Amino acid sequence: MTKLIARQGDLAIGPGTRVTLHFSIHLAGGEEVDTTRRGKPAVFVVGDGNLPEGFEKALAGLRAGDDERIAMAPADGFGLRKKENIRTLPRADFASAEDLVPGMMIAFAAAGSTGELPGVVTSASADTVVVDFNHPLAGRDLVFDVTILGVEAV
Repeated sequence: MTKLIARQGDLAIGPGTRVTLHFSIHLAGGEEVDTTRRGKPAVFVVGDGNLPEGFEKALAGLRAGDDERIAMAPADGFGLRKKENIRTLPRADFASAEDLVPGMMIAFAAAGSTGELPGVVTSASADTVVVDFNHPLAGRDLVFDVTILGVEAV
């Protein structure tokens, strides 16, 4: 009698794994807002910060070959909208003050970091500009459609 040691698909997603997957993110009404399905698959290591924690938790236990549609509540996706993430800033702080229109995305230098923080202009007056720093999908019910292509130990 032979003993099966391992076969492809035996390793489940969890700590210490690298995951290769295709995904689509849809709004609850079905509109697709992001996908890898028309390009290269995404690759991440569980816990590396590339996926929100709620998405990682939803993938836990899945294996190569699994294909799932997972409903994501706002708290598990990109978080709830926070009033403190909406800021009123002096219009004079903007170099191109005449071009500011609602819906415009602007990259701001992130405090204490070398990275950038995107914000969306929600309104602009003669003296002030209101910028929303919430993630655009914060507060939204989502559907995370995933196909797990590979799971390997790191």
